Amino acid sequence: MLLSYQEMLDLSTEGLRASGISAEAAKETAQFLALAELDGLGSHGLSRVPQYAGHAVHGRVEKQAKLKLTPFKSSAMLVDAGDGLAFPALRYGTDISVNLASKTGIGLVAIKNSHHFGVAGHFTEAAARAGYISLLFGNTPAAMPMAGGRKALFGTNPLAAAFPVKGRDPLVIDMSLSAVARGKLMVADKNGQSIPLGWALTASGEPTTDPKEGLKGLMVPLGGDKGALLAMIVELLVVGLSGSQFSYEADSFFDPKGNRPRIGQLILTINPGISGSGVYAKKMTSFLKELALDAGVRLPGQRRFKKRAAGFQEGVNVPDVIVEEIRNGIARSWR
Repeated sequence: MLLSYQEMLDLSTEGLRASGISAEAAKETAQFLALAELDGLGSHGLSRVPQYAGHAVHGRVEKQAKLKLTPFKSSAMLVDAGDGLAFPALRYGTDISVNLASKTGIGLVAIKNSHHFGVAGHFTEAAARAGYISLLFGNTPAAMPMAGGRKALFGTNPLAAAFPVKGRDPLVIDMSLSAVARGKLMVADKNGQSIPLGWALTASGEPTTDPKEGLKGLMVPLGGDKGALLAMIVELLVVGLSGSQFSYEADSFFDPKGNRPRIGQLILTINPGISGSGVYAKKMTSFLKELALDAGVRLPGQRRFKKRAAGFQEGVNVPDVIVEEIRNGIARSWR
């Protein structure tokens, strides 16, 4: 079904509000879900509305969450998301980190008692458009084993980085540390599609093309053992600095019932001016000129921005099954 940005925003907001989530949290969350659809990232788009609503109905998120800020040092702060949806906390934390970086050169914000936070690159992109280098790390419910193991220990533990470019869109690098984002399995399952081999394993550790079996089993780490070790780095940084739960302590996002995940995120924002006046801009210009010598190079984030521009103009095709699921949920208040 072809939907405009405003239609996606309205549908998502109404769907979340129907589950009892506060008006402010529903609107902020819907903005990021609609943006994900514009960017061609449907696995983090409107397909998440039924998931979040189910969590609200079953008490896995606090419907009327209140954010709490705790200063730590001149350049570091802690945000307690209050068991609510993650988007308000991440937007708030990003703003704080930029403010800190503008004053001290570096802004570090840890977020605890959080939830699924969608497209990590959206937050780093915002900081980069304000002129700052930004990195974001987050842990998620366990879905990947440690190198050499067969037990889900780490989440797909996404990370993102964004670098400002004067007069142009920033460079945005955004990835999960599994071979693909787990949300792609959810979308494939909803659409009755199979998945490629190499994405996931069954609970017994066998390769599978069935998204249902993959969701019950394990995600394949990006790059094998190296991906698992990168996931460990993210896990220890995020949990160690925020005090959040480890991935293995959080129940799957794909189950409406379960515990409050209380996972965490870590935002690091850097003022590029710490290297001296104009140094960063000169180095970035030199780097981009070198990349331009190779005609096949695609800069990270640029395809996303092109899709976004087209989506604003032409709308986005959202699978009918997802639209109907949200509408049905609204009609019965997700009961």
